[in-house]
Amino acid sequence: MGVRSTASVCLLMAAIIPTLGCGEPDNRKKTYPVSGIVTVDGAPAENLAVRAHPVDGIDKADPTVTSAFTGADGKFTLSTYEKADGIPEGKYKLTFVWGEMNMMTMAYGGPDKLKNRYDKEESSEFEFQVGDDQPTDLGTFDLKTK
Repeated sequence: MGVRSTASVCLLMAAIIPTLGCGEPDNRKKTYPVSGIVTVDGAPAENLAVRAHPVDGIDKADPTVTSAFTGADGKFTLSTYEKADGIPEGKYKLTFVWGEMNMMTMAYGGPDKLKNRYDKEESSEFEFQVGDDQPTDLGTFDLKTK
């Protein structure tokens, strides 16, 4: 094989290999950015767990779990497949639990500082719709401990 043929083969391989990908095809649902802020009794709540539940029930063919933790400023961005990637299109209800992160075991739990007021999707008043290729800012949720 001459130099010209080798160079042609290398260029052809360089063009083809990236299109092959590796492993399974990415069958993830399209996600849309969704963010908000949580305050408790008027102050930002850090490490508060936020979870989104599909109003029509979980998709049994392709189930996903969407959640986030609030930062020190109370801000959160929902994640489904990767950190802050958003949520699939649909109608959702939010639930909130404010426990503690055990840094030794990396487990989240303990008593809910919100006294289980916001942890049930059936009674959640926080409903929203996602879609139309638009980011969604849910605004501020001011939760109460009393």
